[in-house]
Amino acid sequence: MELKQLLVTALIPVLKVLSITALGSYLALDRVNILGEVTRKNLNTVVFYVFGPALVSSNVAQTSTYQNMVKMWFIPVNILITFIIGSILGCLLIQLIRPPAHLRGLVLGCCAAVPEVCKEKGSPFGAPDVCHMYAMGYASLSMAVGDFYVWSYVYNIVRISSRRGNQDYNQSVERSSTSDQATTSRKLEQRIVMVLQKINLKSIFAPSTIGALVGFPIGVIPQIRKLFLGDGAPLRVIQDTAYLLGDGAIPSLILIIGGNLLKGLRGSGIQKSLVVGIIVVRYVALPLIGILVVKGALKFGLVHSDPLYLFVLLLQFSLPPAMNIGIMTQVFGAGENECSVIMLWTYAFASLSLTFWSAAFMWLVARL
Repeated sequence: MELKQLLVTALIPVLKVLSITALGSYLALDRVNILGEVTRKNLNTVVFYVFGPALVSSNVAQTSTYQNMVKMWFIPVNILITFIIGSILGCLLIQLIRPPAHLRGLVLGCCAAVPEVCKEKGSPFGAPDVCHMYAMGYASLSMAVGDFYVWSYVYNIVRISSRRGNQDYNQSVERSSTSDQATTSRKLEQRIVMVLQKINLKSIFAPSTIGALVGFPIGVIPQIRKLFLGDGAPLRVIQDTAYLLGDGAIPSLILIIGGNLLKGLRGSGIQKSLVVGIIVVRYVALPLIGILVVKGALKFGLVHSDPLYLFVLLLQFSLPPAMNIGIMTQVFGAGENECSVIMLWTYAFASLSLTFWSAAFMWLVARL
């Protein structure tokens, strides 16, 4: 495939997302006020509790046969690897930039936490209808697993770091200068106990994760599958309803992202080097490491050589930070403005990064 065609194939889906994002930003303007802050929060609630789970459950049920689940087992592992590597790079960035304590969890979350290319001419992924079905299945499973990791890992990091930052600030006000006499081992023990006490297990099972748990048995167990899937299925109306609801998830979420990005235009005094560091981690270091991870997994027989499957695995290393992090900063009241600035610039650069890496990944998977 020619380079020009690859770039066009990769650019069209990004332009679609940018168009909806721009519309969301316009609707959120004060003079328009169609997608104001209250409306965005209400719409986000609907997406979080209704549209998202419906999207995940319907697509996971459609594609999660026993044979496909055997093939897709590496997706959760791959996403976990992105979180681990992103966290390591985030820790290195924190040591290098040394941001305020209440922002450290935000930095780790942004470093740790699918374009529609099937229908474009020149796509290397085969028949458009088959490609779209499996792409949505891969993306839905990725969304469910990603939510599990975000709300079990990133959520607690942001919460603990925000509280630690507030505690550090209060202690600095109350005590001008006192040294901590506790030993290093004692400090480590106290920190482990604090983390275990503050982990919120209820947040692990986000609605989309529950949607995946509902979709898996429908797709994998033949007796249940026959009840919900297929033209003659007696309960097919439930699956069709889930599809209808799920269709509203992606455009609604992108509109919300567009509205939320307006906050970043107002600035927050965040260190520019911190924003640049996160962009480098997300769009340079992680994709390059991802190529090594996926090629290594293919070499050792851990994944099959389906181009679409490999493309999704690679793409997971080049996506912008999860917008759920913005919700977390709002909940804990720490780093909300800084998060808006980070999201603004990371999503602005995502338009260029995703175009480049999508084209590069398509070129790569066609030759693996």
